[in-house]
Amino acid sequence: MSATTPHAVLWDLDGTIVDSEPYWLISEQRLVEQFGGTFTEADGLALVGSGLPVAASVLQRHGVELSVEEIVDRMVADVNEMVSREIPWRPGARELLRSIHDAGIPQVMVTMSYRSSADYIADTLGLFAGVVSGDEVTHSKPHPEPYLLGAALAGVEAKNCVAFEDSRAGSESAIAAGAVTIAVPLHVQLPESAEYTLWHGLVGRDVNHVRAVFEAARA
Repeated sequence: MSATTPHAVLWDLDGTIVDSEPYWLISEQRLVEQFGGTFTEADGLALVGSGLPVAASVLQRHGVELSVEEIVDRMVADVNEMVSREIPWRPGARELLRSIHDAGIPQVMVTMSYRSSADYIADTLGLFAGVVSGDEVTHSKPHPEPYLLGAALAGVEAKNCVAFEDSRAGSESAIAAGAVTIAVPLHVQLPESAEYTLWHGLVGRDVNHVRAVFEAARA
């Protein structure tokens, strides 16, 4: 790879490739309501980018009388069922993924969703060299471990990668790993920052835009 081309591109899933956050909110609300509580949209948005065990512990505090493992299993099953009926692609994501793939740059999914959810989307697209899932990491985002593992799966160093994220926790994870980070917020707005490049969508973007961000960050 040239100095102006990333050695790999690392992708968050929920909110970045697919607009699945509403599915997670529905699942969370269903669980809390089954135990007589309420869970608002604001409660759900506060969890964007968090690992599923973290979300489960929050649901416990809202009255869900199940173990963390049971809550996670229920949420994963709910969301997988909704995704199987309709994959809520984020506009422009598939086109950008294809453009990067066609340029010969490996791509790895780095998500806090569990393997069953991640593999379904990865297999549907057929464009990923590997997947890092939330049930396979010791530390969830915002810890750098997920993105360090993602770079390792591609056989490169994180500092030579571009990472796409929609959340604060995810962006912090990618930045801490040393990746050049592009933030594409969706449900939770992110401020302008010198630590990442802020895009307001993926429509019309291609590999040349990614190269430009990488070159500018590494200049």
